[in-house]
This record gives sequence, structure tokens and C-alpha cells, in this order.
Amino acid sequence: MEIERKYLVQKENLPFDLYSFPHRFIEQGYLCTDPVIRIRREGNSHELTYKSTGLMAREERNLPLCEKAYRQLQQKIEGHLISKIRYEIPLSDDLIVELDVFQGKLSPLMLAEVEFPDLESANLFVPPAWFSTEVTFAGKYHNSALSQTE
Repeated sequence: MEIERKYLVQKENLPFDLYSFPHRFIEQGYLCTDPVIRIRREGNSHELTYKSTGLMAREERNLPLCEKAYRQLQQKIEGHLISKIRYEIPLSDDLIVELDVFQGKLSPLMLAEVEFPDLESANLFVPPAWFSTEVTFAGKYHNSALSQTE
């Protein structure tokens, strides 16, 4: 089960040098958006992911793919391929912010996601001041929906 809250972030509100945190390039596309079936590449790692319906909490299953299978499936995606740089920024209470800085047609969008061990922790979370609007319950900010935008 994936339990996360999601927030918009404005670059000018960041209180730190973003490049001082670990980061990686991610490329992903969607074979289906309902239910969500995603392919993703991070470096030399490739995977197929299934996500159930839901906004803050949803089932998630990941399966490894070889590069050849990834490339073949990439030709079958709906919408466009999403490219982003993901920064991992530690917070208190053992929480990590995954800050996605979107590239290409989704630039300059920045989304912060925080994953939680349970619903109670998610509901009690107080976001840091540099987070902007919460979009957890706005389905249009799911990556699957963003991949369908023109």
C-alpha cells in the first residue's frame, strides 16, 4: 500500500540549494490510466507498475523489466513520456520528500510527495513552509493524468 500526500512547490520558495541533495533522472509512460499501468526507467533499472484507484492511499505492485521489454512497451504508451529529476530531501520524523522537477512540456512543474507508513501519520502531517498548495486529492496531478496533457 502506498500512502502519500502531494504538494505543489515553487522554485523561489525553496530554502536550500536543490542540487545539494541526492537526485536521479526518471522517465515514465503509461500503458493504461484506469487502472494505472506504468513503465519506468531510472538509470539502468526498468519496471512495470500497477496502481489501484485512489488518491492518498492505493495499492502498488512493481515488476522488473529488461531494457528490451521497456523499449518495446514504450512504443505502446498512451499520451506522452514523462521526464523528471527526483530529489530526495530529508524531513524530520524519518520522512523523505521526493521532489519531482518535471522536464519538457511539463516544465516548470514541481511536485513534492511524502510517503507515510500509515494513514494516521499521513493525516497528522504538517507540511514545511516551502510547500505550496496541497494537491493530494486533485487527480489531475497524478503523473498518469499529467501524461495525458497537451
